[in-house]
Amino acid sequence: MARVKIDLPEKFDFSTDIPIRMSDINAGNHLGATSILPLTSEAKLIFLRHLGFTSLDIYGCAYIMADAAMIFKSQGFYGQTLKIEIAVRDFTKKACDFIYRITNKETGIEIARVKTCTVFFDYKTQKPVDVPAKFRSIFEPRE
Repeated sequence: MARVKIDLPEKFDFSTDIPIRMSDINAGNHLGATSILPLTSEAKLIFLRHLGFTSLDIYGCAYIMADAAMIFKSQGFYGQTLKIEIAVRDFTKKACDFIYRITNKETGIEIARVKTCTVFFDYKTQKPVDVPAKFRSIFEPRE
């Protein structure tokens, strides 16, 4: 099987710091794969709140995750603080990618890369909807 590749953008749109909790540690005594998506989801909510949105209201739309990929670069350990950088790229009619670079805040060592596909969604109709043009316009000029 070919290795997953996640290319990083030249510039990220946002960054936040999140400490590694004991519950993020696995049997190998390091940051577990099962904690990566919850950590990126937390960072995404912080980012959206920074922009004035919630997970259920981005210009009247909600969103769901369609897929996710992650690559580990090094280990993370309890007590470290993660710097999670986020970029929003690769828009389609109904979706876009959120790209995350996770590093050890103190050392700058990259721990992981994550990419998630976010589909804009209407929970009332249970169907995908078009990406709000105003949301797209926040990020597309940077590409």
